[in-house]
Amino acid sequence: MSFEPEIASPPPPPAGRRLLLDASALTRCRHRVHLDNEYPQQLAGAPEDAGVRQRQEAATAKRDEVRELYLEREGHRWTVVDRTLSRAQRAAATLAACAAGAQRIWGAVLPDEPDTGRRGHAEFLVREPEGDGYFPVVVVNHKVTDPGSGALFSDLYEWDPKPDPDRKPRTQLRDQVRLAHLYRMLERHGVAAREPFGGAIGPAVDGIYVHDLSDALENYDLRLADRVAVARGERETAPSQIGECRSCPWWPQCREQLTERRDVSLVAVGSRAEVLRDIGIRTIDELAAYTGEEPESWPHGSFEDAVTTAKAWLAGVPLVRKVADVSVTRADIEVDVDMESYQERGAYLWGTLLNVDGVSAYRPFVTWDPLPTADEGRSFAEFWQWLMAERAAAAASGKTFAAYCYSRAAEDKWLLASARRFAGTPGIPTVEEVREFIDGPQWVDVYQAVSEQFVCPNGKGLKKVAPVAGFHWRDGEASGEASMGWYRLAVGYDGEPDAGQRERLLEYNEDDVVATKVLREWMTDRAAAEIPLASEL
Repeated sequence: MSFEPEIASPPPPPAGRRLLLDASALTRCRHRVHLDNEYPQQLAGAPEDAGVRQRQEAATAKRDEVRELYLEREGHRWTVVDRTLSRAQRAAATLAACAAGAQRIWGAVLPDEPDTGRRGHAEFLVREPEGDGYFPVVVVNHKVTDPGSGALFSDLYEWDPKPDPDRKPRTQLRDQVRLAHLYRMLERHGVAAREPFGGAIGPAVDGIYVHDLSDALENYDLRLADRVAVARGERETAPSQIGECRSCPWWPQCREQLTERRDVSLVAVGSRAEVLRDIGIRTIDELAAYTGEEPESWPHGSFEDAVTTAKAWLAGVPLVRKVADVSVTRADIEVDVDMESYQERGAYLWGTLLNVDGVSAYRPFVTWDPLPTADEGRSFAEFWQWLMAERAAAAASGKTFAAYCYSRAAEDKWLLASARRFAGTPGIPTVEEVREFIDGPQWVDVYQAVSEQFVCPNGKGLKKVAPVAGFHWRDGEASGEASMGWYRLAVGYDGEPDAGQRERLLEYNEDDVVATKVLREWMTDRAAAEIPLASEL
């Protein structure tokens, strides 16, 4: 949903109703905020999304990792709030530690604010070097910076923000909003640092990215006022499809409503739907019939493709051709590749499908030592040496060679990361060797070929497109998020390793590489005859 701040400050809650929002509600879908607070009993009975649960578990594990790192190295500097206490008791303990001048406070909880609607906690608070106030710091399991320059960065152990020549900020609105939320709560009790800063520790745990909240606090205040008004039922909201819908417990209900009114967000998700509504296009039918100019504020993606998607939705077709002749790079020796990773801990499986003279053979390169592990370097080296040997053999015999993946971003990331992390290990390529391969014509992204030649009304993911070519996964629960849970069981993060889940992961990975093969062969042989052109709709 778009953010439309109109209320300067939240009104008091209705008598007898105690409404509290944590910072996550301020960047969440506004309609979801309304539903969560209007129907809490129904929400409590909703099934838990497996992907959400896994991300929460990963975030908890990262916080525990950082906690242990700090306490083992400099436990004498820390005041730890007992997490077995009630929330009110933890809030009282936090303020008492602030009053006592504690240097660092782990597990900080701030008192609930029924009048403003705020509820919040920080992973820890850091006392400002010269003063009595505190900076809030959060620990997150997503990247907080990218290579570049300009980010304010502080050492993990001494609060000393300085511009970093090697890091640039990575936009994370949710972190900024949460830190602004906490800073305002600290202000209320007179324990906020004089400078409006907050910090975030990312998965690398190599320092604290420091957010300057000076320009963010005013927008935060408006966001809080808006969401509180929504939660109290004082502002109307309506469903609209956004990325968050995929894991929202209310999505089945919202999807039914959107489908009934043929809402344009079903084919133009998120901000694109808002732009269309601004020019009077509210339904799929209206978008399909549109013949005017592209909206000046169209945010991303091809506007022409959006119109085609609307036409495809009305016609009930799963794919639409953008070109008369469909093509994809082919070779005498072909290898399909699919990598499986676990969060940011590493890539544990490189699956391959070697295709020569009409015969295909699946071969996995895997480690079942729980990530992170040095054995990951061994499996990656074996994969790389095998792939390069097949490439060299093709060249020596005068045959062409190509290796394929579907959506190369993840494979490229872990190819390069593995070369860096395991540099010097026998069989590990240099970063330059990896670059030479992935930047060359023999590394083919089938996702890119699909994107350039088709409009995909139901999405471009392999599990959306490959069934159109006739391929179906053996496991009815197969998905990237599901594989995360299978992996935990396979390596024994939560108990004894489960050999059955290892076989399940190998079967899932094999299906992924076979799906890529089936899809590109279909693109070569049958797609042009089976899929209509956009001009034919």
